[in-house]
Amino acid sequence: MRNNLIEKAKKVLLGNKKRGFTLPTNNKLYPAQWKWDSGFIALGYSHFNLKYAIDEISTLLKGQWKDGMIPHILFHDLNTNYYPNHSVWNCGNKIHSSGITQPPVLAIILKKILDKNKIKVTQKIKIKSMVQKLKKYHEWLIKYRDPKNTGLVSILHPWESGYDNSPLWDYSMNEVKVEKNLKYKRGDNKVINPEYRPLDSDYDRYVTIKNHLRNNKYNPKHLYKKSMFNVVDVGFNSIFLRANKDLLELLKIFNFEHKKLHKFILKSENKIEKLYNKKKGVFTNYDVKNKKKIVVPSITNYFILFANLKNQNINKKIIKNLKNHNLKKKYMFSSIKPNYKKFEEKRYWRGPVWINCNWIIYQGLKNKDKKFANIIKEKTINLIEKNGFYEYYSFKTGKAFGANNFSWSASLFLDLIFEKNNN
Repeated sequence: MRNNLIEKAKKVLLGNKKRGFTLPTNNKLYPAQWKWDSGFIALGYSHFNLKYAIDEISTLLKGQWKDGMIPHILFHDLNTNYYPNHSVWNCGNKIHSSGITQPPVLAIILKKILDKNKIKVTQKIKIKSMVQKLKKYHEWLIKYRDPKNTGLVSILHPWESGYDNSPLWDYSMNEVKVEKNLKYKRGDNKVINPEYRPLDSDYDRYVTIKNHLRNNKYNPKHLYKKSMFNVVDVGFNSIFLRANKDLLELLKIFNFEHKKLHKFILKSENKIEKLYNKKKGVFTNYDVKNKKKIVVPSITNYFILFANLKNQNINKKIIKNLKNHNLKKKYMFSSIKPNYKKFEEKRYWRGPVWINCNWIIYQGLKNKDKKFANIIKEKTINLIEKNGFYEYYSFKTGKAFGANNFSWSASLFLDLIFEKNNN
C-alpha cells in the first residue's frame, strides 16, 4: 500500500513539474511558482531526483531582487487568469514577481538536502551560490523587517505568513480601511468551492494592502513604518530562527562570514521568549502597527518548537499545551483550535488540517518528545493514505478540500515516509 503511494506522490510532483520549477497543483488555482511551496517540493524531489531538487531552489533564487528580497510568487507564465497576476504587482527582477515574501524555509530545506545526500562537486558549487543568496535574503529580512533591531521580524501582508486568512489577522485586518472604488476579479473561488476559500471581505483588504505597497514602490526602507499591516508573527519568526540556525551551519561549511548572523540568533532567541504568555502557556503574536497582543489559538504558534529554543522549561509547557489542541481527535492538527469562536472546519486557514503544519511540528518535536512526534507522523501519513494528496483536510472526518494533486502534500509525505524507513 505505502509503496504504491510513494509512486503516486512522485507522479504528483512530476505531473506538476514545469521547466526548472513545479506548480503547487495541476489546476488553475495556483499557476505560478510559490516560494515556500518550492522549498517543500525540493525536499520531496531530494528523495528520488537530486537534480530536480536543486533546480527547484535554483530557479526560485533567479527571481531574487537586487536588494536581497525573495518574492513569494514568480510568474514564469504570463498568460494566466490568476489574480493578482504579474501586471497587477508590476515588479520583479529578471522574472515577473510579487512584491512581498513568504516564510523563509529555504535554508532549512537546503541543510536537510545537504545532510542526507552525496553531493557531487558541480552540485556543491551550485549550493554554495545558493547559500550566498540566502545569506543576502536573511540580511534583507533583518535590515528591513527589523529596522529597530529588536531581534524579531515583521510581516507586512497576511500573505507573507503563508496562512492568508487565519483568524490571527482578523483584528489587524479590521483596522485596514478598504480602498474606495476597489476593482478586481478573483479567480480562485471559481476553481474551488467558495466555502473553502477566503471571503470577499478578506480579499478587499488583501488587495488594498497590496495596492498600498505598490504605490510605495515596494520600497523596504519606508514600508516598515508606512505599511497598513505590520505584525510580528510567532510562526514566521520561529521558522526564521530555525532557518538562521541552519544557515549559520551552511555558512560555516562554505567558509562565509557568519558572526553577524550568530549575534542576531542570540538576540532573536532571547526576544522571542517575550512573546510567551505564561498564564496560557502559549506564544502570541504582536501587532506592531496597532500596538496590540494577538491571542488566537493557531497551530502556527507551536512552530516555536521548530525553532529549537534552548529553554527546555518553555518547550515542555508548549508540548503539554499542544497535546490539548486535537489529541482526542482522529486527525490533527486543525489550523485553529476547534473550540475557538472563529474556527471554521472547511475554510482554508481557519480550521482545516495542513500537511506542512504537521510536518513543521513533527520536525520540532522529534528530538523533544519522540513518542508524541511519532503519533503525529503516523496520523499524517494515515490521513493521506485515506484521502489522497490534497491541499487541506477536515480535522473531524479527514475529508479533503481545496486542490487535488497538491505538491507539498506529496513532497512532505515522501519525506515522512523515507525518514520512517531510515529510523
